[in-house]
Amino acid sequence: MAKRILHPNHTAVPLNFCRLPDGYGVVKICVSGSADTKYSGLDSFERAKELGREIAKHGAIITTGATTGFPMYSAMGVKDECGFSIGFSPAANEGEHIETYKLPLDYMDVVVYTGFGYSGRDLLLVRSSDAVIIGPGRIGTLNEFSVAFEDRKPTGILEGSWETDEILKHVIDAAHRPNPNIIFDSDPKAIVERLIEMVDKQKGKDQLAYNNHDGWSATGKNSEVIL
Repeated sequence: MAKRILHPNHTAVPLNFCRLPDGYGVVKICVSGSADTKYSGLDSFERAKELGREIAKHGAIITTGATTGFPMYSAMGVKDECGFSIGFSPAANEGEHIETYKLPLDYMDVVVYTGFGYSGRDLLLVRSSDAVIIGPGRIGTLNEFSVAFEDRKPTGILEGSWETDEILKHVIDAAHRPNPNIIFDSDPKAIVERLIEMVDKQKGKDQLAYNNHDGWSATGKNSEVIL
């Protein structure tokens, strides 16, 4: 087997972590998108790498589904700038990740093996992130968007030559539920900057994952906790 040649930045020690005030920690930005390259569009992977480079330049950490396609190219962009990358795997261990799911380990500094399959992985990925960026995607990407929407997570939808952004505009309109934490932008740099600003403004506030803002609860008493 030929020896693999790696870019020196891809193996360098990560630099420039972005710590918000008051000990909030490093901002974690999830990048969600199609793992299958056939559905992403001709320019999507350069846009993905640009997203990753901007995440690293702003000192944030990228989180992905530890998969191929758009998320992997975003992680590649992060590593181009000596950033830090965390992958959330659907598998329970490295062997299952590689052999069963056929997923890569490239461009990740840490892999969290959830053991919960794709849908469970999606939930943990979004819940473990401070903000979410949605690129071109399919049903898994829509699932991750749904979790972010329900949790009112700061979410940036990247506009491009693909149809995902237009589909999500229809979904948001059909939801009939106000959500001020969703932005649309075609510029990777701008979308990263806007999301970090949103996370900074929200730090210290209660972001209750179980409050779905439907105006009623399972208890019948307008309680925020759904039992």
